[in-house]
Amino acid sequence: MDTVLETRLQTQQKSSQNGQETSLWSSGFGMKLEAVTPFLGKYRPFVGRCCQTCTPKSWESLFHRSIMDLGFCNVILVKEENTRFRGWLVRRLCYFLWSLEQHIPPCRDAPKKIMESTGVQNIISGRAPGGAGEGQVPSLVKKEVQRILDHIQAPPCPFLLRLFSWALLRFLNCLFLNVQLHKGQMKMVHKAAQAGSPVVFLSTHKSLLDGILLPFVLLSQGLGVLRVAWDPRACSPTLRALLRKLGGLFLPLEANLPLDSSEGVLARAVVHAAMEQLLVSRQPLLIFLEELPGAQGPRLSALGQAWLGLVVQAVKVGIVPDAMLVPVAVTYDLVPDAPRYAHHASAPLGLWTGALAVLRSLRGWGCSRRVCVRVQLAQPFSLQEYTINARSCWGSRQTLEQLLQPIVLGQCTAVPDTEKEQEWAPVTGPLLALKEEDQLLVRRLSCHVLNASVASSAVMSTAIMATLLLFKHPKGVFLSQLLGEFSWLTEETLLRGFDVGFSGQLRCLLQHTLSLLRAHVALLCVRQGDLLVVPRPGPGLMHLARLSAELLPAFLSEAVGACAVRGLLAGRVPPEGPWELQGIELLSQNELYRQILLLLHLLPQDLLLLPPCQSSYCYCQEVLDRLIQCGLLVAEETPGSWPACDTGRQRLSARLLWKPSGDFTDSDSDDFEEAEGRYFRLSQQSRCPDFFLFLCRLLSPLLKAFAQAAAFLHQGQLPDTESGYTEQLFQFLQATAQEEGFFECVDPNLAISAIWTFRDLGVLQQTASPAGPVLHLSPTFASWDNQEKLEQFIRQFICG
Repeated sequence: MDTVLETRLQTQQKSSQNGQETSLWSSGFGMKLEAVTPFLGKYRPFVGRCCQTCTPKSWESLFHRSIMDLGFCNVILVKEENTRFRGWLVRRLCYFLWSLEQHIPPCRDAPKKIMESTGVQNIISGRAPGGAGEGQVPSLVKKEVQRILDHIQAPPCPFLLRLFSWALLRFLNCLFLNVQLHKGQMKMVHKAAQAGSPVVFLSTHKSLLDGILLPFVLLSQGLGVLRVAWDPRACSPTLRALLRKLGGLFLPLEANLPLDSSEGVLARAVVHAAMEQLLVSRQPLLIFLEELPGAQGPRLSALGQAWLGLVVQAVKVGIVPDAMLVPVAVTYDLVPDAPRYAHHASAPLGLWTGALAVLRSLRGWGCSRRVCVRVQLAQPFSLQEYTINARSCWGSRQTLEQLLQPIVLGQCTAVPDTEKEQEWAPVTGPLLALKEEDQLLVRRLSCHVLNASVASSAVMSTAIMATLLLFKHPKGVFLSQLLGEFSWLTEETLLRGFDVGFSGQLRCLLQHTLSLLRAHVALLCVRQGDLLVVPRPGPGLMHLARLSAELLPAFLSEAVGACAVRGLLAGRVPPEGPWELQGIELLSQNELYRQILLLLHLLPQDLLLLPPCQSSYCYCQEVLDRLIQCGLLVAEETPGSWPACDTGRQRLSARLLWKPSGDFTDSDSDDFEEAEGRYFRLSQQSRCPDFFLFLCRLLSPLLKAFAQAAAFLHQGQLPDTESGYTEQLFQFLQATAQEEGFFECVDPNLAISAIWTFRDLGVLQQTASPAGPVLHLSPTFASWDNQEKLEQFIRQFICG
């Protein structure tokens, strides 16, 4: 294989090779493949059930097993049957007629109701801080209220909405092959909307297109005009004016002013009144809980949490008795606006810039790169029920510095029995105005919902292909072998309860997927009747790494467990030693728990997204169970002990007998101390070494970025601003990738995650300055020895 790769690199520079490669793409691989129906026809999980611990009533009432069989519909496929008319002219004008038939309820009196609300009237009359009673003329305050309200929203224009829906339908049909939606999931949402409570959709954020795609999808399904909470920094004033007419909402900049600012008090009162009126009128609302992938920063959106805080506050004070929350996930084969325009993410998108981007998309994607889209709507759940039942296993919390630094430096070996406190998303003005317990509730709810959205996301074919090429066959793979590997990884994904966003014959799937990735992979004819698929080095590997991250949640538990086992064996067996030698080692359950906990504390919360109702020790048991279920670990029976399968002779501990189910630290209800006598070995099955290495490699981009950040500590120029040091580290990652050929960790977001993790760990210290936060190297890690200990602590989890 290495000889083939060297030959490819030498011949890639020749024009004849380029011509040959182009002919392979255009000829449909130039080979005949057997049409195989993959595993999809046998089993397909219904994803998106709500948390049974936090919302048991919603879990029971808003779901029926019959909805699993309703199947999918293509939302952008509009035909004559979708209208009330028939005939040859209708078939040519069906898009236009369909847009005219959409129900758009009027809401012209909304501004008047907001002006008459109690909170706004108190501000105008001076009965509240920041009002006219503090030296301001009531008429001027009223004009300021109207100005802020005009910035937040505008009454939707029915004519503009119908025209935009017609144009968007044509645009989406040119851009996408299909936009799939499960009818059963839509039925659950309709059932929740009919209950009389407002519906709030909480979505992931993969593309700027999500903000117009989701309202179109839900309007076409009869849910009315969806009010979308946009980021005002991402849009120009002209584009904001257009989006407001289409149902957009924008948080005014004054709402982020300090709590004692009169302008901030006024803006927040108007925002609260607008949200209350929107919920009372039962208009559906869309909030993005995730930042865009191109945005450098925390994964959880501070703006999304601010809007969610307004909803939580309205329910708590009784403006509306309840609200139904619906986690949403949108997944693409390839995100249309990334990564080409990622470096423009900080600049506002103008109206003309957006129009030019649409034309470029139609030109570049409309012919041969049309992608598939899946919209997943998870099971709705009651916000009121979650607020009452919200519980957390965080009896006490400690910082990462308190949890890990003594262990990294070798000062102690015991892991504290507490949870990690790690909050990276900043708290904005509207959220700061809430009570501290309400702020904590909003943060936990945001993490819980984002976890549900990610768990219900469909895995697309490009993510599976990128994962295979990056972590299983980085030097290339023959297409005949890739057929079986693709089917295997699809089965493994489905068996873990994650759905996939594709179906059909295996040959067609591979041809579609490789054509989408043609800029990042090369097809080479190396022998008669077969092809070699090789990832292109450099930026191609970085793009494949971003695509493969979509598959990581499906294998995250096993990947954490495999890296923890690697860390446990690092001091006993050489990494390059044979698998049989590693399988001799006995691994105690307590040692595995400890190693998994260390890795869980090291990994960012933005990656893990552990639900607040699950403790770390429960997750440790889940990881261990997953390793046993997938066959990597087998129980070792010690002489004189009961067999692990003999549960009849085991007795329950008195102090665990009446604990809530979430408080058990072991699946067999035994004391945690009794796990000392349980031992495991690595399985000696033939498939286990490759699968173990595959799981370890899934976390290698993040862990290698952390390890290189530790190695960079003695080279970096400190003190420096956070942005400046991030740029330093990113340039170091690029230089190291050029030397070692490992481009997967060359990502600005990984560099920021490493810096923030080191800041929480106490490696870096942060001080405020006029130019922004300034980072210093802490005195503890100023010595070379401690920097080396940190790097070795991270590298123990990396499998070469």
